Amino acid sequence: MSHKIIEIEEEKNWHTERSKGIGGSDVASILGLNPFKTNVELWQEKTGRKKPANISAKPCVLYGKKAEDYLRELFILDYPEYEVTHHPYYIHIHNDYDFIRGSFDAELFQKITKEKGIWECKTTEIKRQADWDKWKDQIPQNYFCQVLHYLAIDEDFKFAKLKAQIKSIDKYNETLLTTKHYHILREKHKEDIEYLINKEIEFMHYVRADKEPPLLLPEI
Repeated sequence: MSHKIIEIEEEKNWHTERSKGIGGSDVASILGLNPFKTNVELWQEKTGRKKPANISAKPCVLYGKKAEDYLRELFILDYPEYEVTHHPYYIHIHNDYDFIRGSFDAELFQKITKEKGIWECKTTEIKRQADWDKWKDQIPQNYFCQVLHYLAIDEDFKFAKLKAQIKSIDKYNETLLTTKHYHILREKHKEDIEYLINKEIEFMHYVRADKEPPLLLPEI
């Protein structure tokens, strides 16, 4: 299955085009897994009832944006078996559902297997034990949903690699950086991807019908 790509030249236009559909950061809200935004609040944004909060000036967002380039270069050094390409303002669009959209932190090509993949980068700061638990032997649900959303865009993407830099402060008030890598196979999560696509289709029915969806509240 091939998919469409829109090439955007300016960041302002990229934000506008990206908002026309469902992006990776929207998925957790649709499933009721985002503690910061409910599915109803996302629906209000998509129907023009509410403007999305501008979080671009938050220190954690600025840090993540600036760190991404360096973390990508480190990934290239650590994993020479992949060809890595980055198009910051490409918007990838599902061939059948034009509202399923995504901008990737990088695209991967496995030199030996010739398989295509997606690279996603996350930076986060740990402030309590519950935050560590979300990363223990797993990917936090909101990030996992985001990765599956990207894999859903095209069946040619056979895998995803997620790199996470986790910052914490030890008992001596020193900053510790922990790096984790996760490998997600499309084949292993085919049912999850299908479920996700159906939930996104359902959500867009509510948007296009201008009908508020039933509220989903995340578990705290």
